[in-house]
Amino acid sequence: MNEKQNTYFSDRLTEWKKRTGGESWTIFKVMAEFVEGFEKMSEIGPCVSIFGSARTQPGTQYYELAVDVAEKLSNAGFGIITGGGPGIMEAGNKGAKEAGAPSVGLNIDLPFEQHSNPWIDKDKSIDFNYFFIRKVMFVKFAQAFVVLPGGFGTLDELFESLTLIQTQKIDRFPVVLVGREFWGGLIDWIKNTLLEQYGNISAKDLNLFSLVDTSEEVVEEINKFYTSHLLKPNF
Repeated sequence: MNEKQNTYFSDRLTEWKKRTGGESWTIFKVMAEFVEGFEKMSEIGPCVSIFGSARTQPGTQYYELAVDVAEKLSNAGFGIITGGGPGIMEAGNKGAKEAGAPSVGLNIDLPFEQHSNPWIDKDKSIDFNYFFIRKVMFVKFAQAFVVLPGGFGTLDELFESLTLIQTQKIDRFPVVLVGREFWGGLIDWIKNTLLEQYGNISAKDLNLFSLVDTSEEVVEEINKFYTSHLLKPNF
């Protein structure tokens, strides 16, 4: 290594130390978010996490469907957890609020789109800086995941939950996709490409989720899951 290369790597190392030198203190911020989340969420009771796009507008098909899903789940004895923002998240919180069920918002600090919706219970709005802590709260305190049409964030939550169940890192729970028209192409790709063409998943992995169109089917799928597995929601 010549002198020019030595200087370059020395400068890079110095810059790296400047950027990462204080990061050991991040662990305390992480701990604080975990503590707040665990303390608040453990007092709420059984809930279902609802996911979907922040860009879905009131009055549209899936916004109104999300409201109805949340209302029916609330009437079935569940509170509703969302990401706390607009769109499908707002619809989920609205349905819970109007049905008198706990309405939880797990907000994340983002440079765009995300802002708290007005349907979250004031004592059940929790703010997070770290996505991974927020994800833990979604999984740990939910009796089921209900996934409506969404973008990258929705897909992220969906596939992370399926991965955790598939690898038995968490106990199995219902994952219900809502909207055959929206999810159909993805399901076909999972079956035809992941499973049949490349063998990247097992046939039994297709049973880790269900696909429905109506709010009645959502409640039915969740109830059927706990009945067929001889389990009860963690009430």
